[in-house]
Amino acid sequence: MRILRVYERYFGRLVYGVFAFILFAVLSLFVFFDMLSELESVNGKYTSLIALFHVLLQAPTRVYEVLPIAVLISAIYVFSQLASQSEFTIFRVAGLNTRQALFSLFKLAVPLALVTFIFGEFIGPRAEQFAQKVKLEAIGATVSSDFRSGVWVKDRDKDAAGGGEITRFVNVAGLRPDQTITGITMYEFDPQYRLRVIRVAQEGRYQGGQSWELQNVSETRFIELAPQAQGAHPAAAQHPAPARDALTPDFRAEQVKFPRVAMHSELTPQILSVLLVTPERMSTLDLFRYIRHLRDNKQDTQRYEIAFWKKVVYPLTLFVMVALALPFAYLHARAGAVGVKVFGGIMLGLSFHLSNTLFSHVGLLHTWPPIISALVPGTLYLMVALLALRWVDRH
Repeated sequence: MRILRVYERYFGRLVYGVFAFILFAVLSLFVFFDMLSELESVNGKYTSLIALFHVLLQAPTRVYEVLPIAVLISAIYVFSQLASQSEFTIFRVAGLNTRQALFSLFKLAVPLALVTFIFGEFIGPRAEQFAQKVKLEAIGATVSSDFRSGVWVKDRDKDAAGGGEITRFVNVAGLRPDQTITGITMYEFDPQYRLRVIRVAQEGRYQGGQSWELQNVSETRFIELAPQAQGAHPAAAQHPAPARDALTPDFRAEQVKFPRVAMHSELTPQILSVLLVTPERMSTLDLFRYIRHLRDNKQDTQRYEIAFWKKVVYPLTLFVMVALALPFAYLHARAGAVGVKVFGGIMLGLSFHLSNTLFSHVGLLHTWPPIISALVPGTLYLMVALLALRWVDRH
């Protein structure tokens, strides 16, 4: 047991040391390319300095994205060096078998998996939201969805007048950095799904407790006309009114304006914040809340469920990466130079990153179960790692 503790500390010192250097190098490369891309947006108050600050705020998200690749490259480099100097062969002669080495690497991957979880769940999403707000405040713009008319959201509320549940379809043109929504249009339906109010507001501010204050509101109300009572006129008794068609009732419309209107709604700034951050860069808690909101409103949740399960599974990919790196310890110097093996590790890491993204889109296209779309890439690469370990162990 003492020998195992010694070699585990030795592996950990080597892997963590190289990992810090590789992560810094890869992160610097991503920040450099992000800055080049951001220079195209530099204009007016959005200076180069603010653009650099915006890119640096996105760095925690980049750390989360490149951590598995950095772990794979660093582990491959370390084990290739150990193989070229026959150090790993000495460990095997001393009694270290493949299973013990694999479980020891899993122990080393636990702290890195925790770091990945912290960056993906806490640091990255907060920094990403702040980065977007910094940019928006500098350019004085609002965020909207890919639709030209803005984002559409389904909302529900209780009908205070007649009971039951009313349904709203809300269109928001933009969301300011202070989470004020602008360009609001609402189509409100009664429990029988008949349009009763079209509400247009210039902006809305969240007051807390699922309450919004709408400003400069214009409402168009549709009121169904009651049928005339029979017997109101002598001729009515002789000539009864024809039967009314329920599909084409008689309505009258009236328009009213208010400077302010208080409105209860299930929508919150946290739900609308999806306009600022893409699902893949949200925290699992925010994704869970938004998925629940979509389910309550009977809307499609697959894209967000795939992103949710990918966030859950992603820290576990660190264990797959170290498993992929271990076979390189069994390849001696005559099998190829260290640089070639490191290049192979880089290609392997990039292929994993691409396949992870690919299966998300394929799963969304073919409506696979979200957890399957999230698990398939890691499972395939883990099988490749185990087969490679079995092959090198036998040869």
